[in-house]
Amino acid sequence: MSGNVVHLHKNPDTTPEPTANVTTLTVVPEPRPVPLWVRSGRAVRKVTTVDNARTAGRLGVRHTTYVLGGTRIVARRAWDGRTAARYERMLRAAEAAGNYEVAAEWEERGQKYREARHRRRMDLLTSPVDAAKGAAAGVGLGVGGLLLLGIAMAVATKEVGDVVTPLMAVIDFIRLMIWIVQVTWGPLITVGPLLALLGLWEVGRRAQAAPYWALPDNVRSSEGDPITPSIVVKALRDLGVAPLKSAIKDMGDAGASMLGPIRIAGCGVEVDVTLPSGVSTIEVQKRRRKLAENLTRHEHEVFITIPEAARTVRLWIADSGALDEPIGPSPLVTDDSLKADYSKGKAPWGQDLRGDAAALSVYQRHLLITGLSNQGKTAALRALALWLALDRSVEFWMGDLKGVGDWDMFDGLATRLIQGPTDEHVIQVTEMAEDAVSEMNRRLQAPPGTVFPPLIVIVDEAQVAFMCPLKDEDKRPYGGSSSTSRYFMAARKIHNQGRAVNVLLWQGTQDPTDQNLPKLVREGAHTRASLALGTESQARMALGDKAVDGGAAPNLLRPGLDKGTLVVASDGIEIPKGQSSITVRTHYISTDDAKVIADRAKALRDGVTTLHVVERGEERDPLADILTVLGDTARVLTQDVLKRLAALNEDAYGTWSFADLTRVLDGTGAEPYKSDGRMVVGKERVSRALANRNTDGSVSAEG
Repeated sequence: MSGNVVHLHKNPDTTPEPTANVTTLTVVPEPRPVPLWVRSGRAVRKVTTVDNARTAGRLGVRHTTYVLGGTRIVARRAWDGRTAARYERMLRAAEAAGNYEVAAEWEERGQKYREARHRRRMDLLTSPVDAAKGAAAGVGLGVGGLLLLGIAMAVATKEVGDVVTPLMAVIDFIRLMIWIVQVTWGPLITVGPLLALLGLWEVGRRAQAAPYWALPDNVRSSEGDPITPSIVVKALRDLGVAPLKSAIKDMGDAGASMLGPIRIAGCGVEVDVTLPSGVSTIEVQKRRRKLAENLTRHEHEVFITIPEAARTVRLWIADSGALDEPIGPSPLVTDDSLKADYSKGKAPWGQDLRGDAAALSVYQRHLLITGLSNQGKTAALRALALWLALDRSVEFWMGDLKGVGDWDMFDGLATRLIQGPTDEHVIQVTEMAEDAVSEMNRRLQAPPGTVFPPLIVIVDEAQVAFMCPLKDEDKRPYGGSSSTSRYFMAARKIHNQGRAVNVLLWQGTQDPTDQNLPKLVREGAHTRASLALGTESQARMALGDKAVDGGAAPNLLRPGLDKGTLVVASDGIEIPKGQSSITVRTHYISTDDAKVIADRAKALRDGVTTLHVVERGEERDPLADILTVLGDTARVLTQDVLKRLAALNEDAYGTWSFADLTRVLDGTGAEPYKSDGRMVVGKERVSRALANRNTDGSVSAEG
């Protein structure tokens, strides 16, 4: 019984005996499994049926709405031709745009049209009588002429019957025309409506008067089509703003009066749109994605900014795919003779969306660049520093709190270069910023008119410093944003007064929040630039409310795809009039190219000794090092001791002065003393002091 199912049940047709129940066995064949190819065929047939039904539905809707749309268009044209509706729409459009001179002109044209129409209607009252008189006169003249022609023929042929021959010929022709009309009238009545429908369908097809989803695939996939006035107006009409749609509908020129000239702008086009009364610019800005899709573009290919003119938005629409193409190399790479000028020059940073060169002035401007990780922040910041390094008067103090070698090429250019991600590196970057404050204060107290060379303090990955949890021996935090936070206060002090004496702070930071980029610090930067960000709130932190309200939207840049694209708010870069920001596609300078540029900058200088404050894994014992450099000499001049210490370890002792040496030896019994009128350090005294210290068990001093 393999392959069958046995069901045991009582037989309902059999009356059971009183003593037992009678049951029967019924063998029910088990359904055979359906082969896979049959099931796949059914699925394919089902999908095909659904697709065919969908295609047929779209086809039916499309051609039906073509006829309806064509009827509407023809009726609208007929109505416009027979009435003054066109003049009324143009009048309302001019009033909506505030152009009252044009409105008055259209009102005058409408009045002239009405007067001419009135004269035509009055002429219709007398036209039947005039037509009857003209027809009678024409018939009389025609019959008379035919009779004269017949008389002439009769005289020539000497046949009296020829007198009426021309008249009978005309009558026969008229009879033939009547017969032809009688024969063709029936088919014309049948075919006429079909021809009319075909004409209406053609009008609707040319105007694509059908829902978007019902249009043919080749029409719906028209991505990259050239931008024309009709496309822009249609995109605005379908934006979902009811007052805007109604205003465009009422305009006699179908909305064309809203548009300024469409100008070629780099790898796209630019057009100003004057919105009708009752429509605000923010309503268009909030619908950027829908507007882009209506223009058959991606969201990142349409930028909306607010120019100076009231109720106006400026649309920049990229050529399809153009923003995915890289821009050319930096002039720093291609031009070996390029020089920098801190006060008068501008750094060649990249290109704006128009394709024009975007150059940034850094003169007395603090700088902040922010964005998500791995979007080109360090490369953009480094490009500015490389350009400025070609001005030999500029001094750099640098702290890279990522420490992967992105700034290695500045070894030999920067006076200070700290690289590393640890808390100890944060401490040293903080101390570097505090030293910059001290240098700023020294300059501020100099005699009036003193000119100071620029000092650029660069901190890359500054969020690491702001979020450092360590505290110093006085319980002051290195990170944070309180009045006791050391890095925060150093940055604030440089922002407050540094630009006056050419002490500037450049910072690069990731993913701005109130915790890793305090409000007072980000607002202290004169130049604020942002790469791709995640949210609008982050965009406001990076660039400020004014720039975002004016159309800046780094949160709409595509992470990973728009690397190196910055939205910049600064008076140091040329921004189109009326706008608060500009989008810049920066030149990418590779690490190898950066080293070549840095070598050119080093060749302009006499030689810079770079101080690496951190010597990883090494602690110096100043007293033991002093004993070491004394060697076998009993007494050594203090200035020679300082030179020998610097030669022993430049990082630890390169900046030491006599005061530092005295500070270490004070209280040890080995203080410098005079010998032959000159200050010296005695070896025996230092050796005894070191022995006494080790006997006491005191710890070594850290250099």
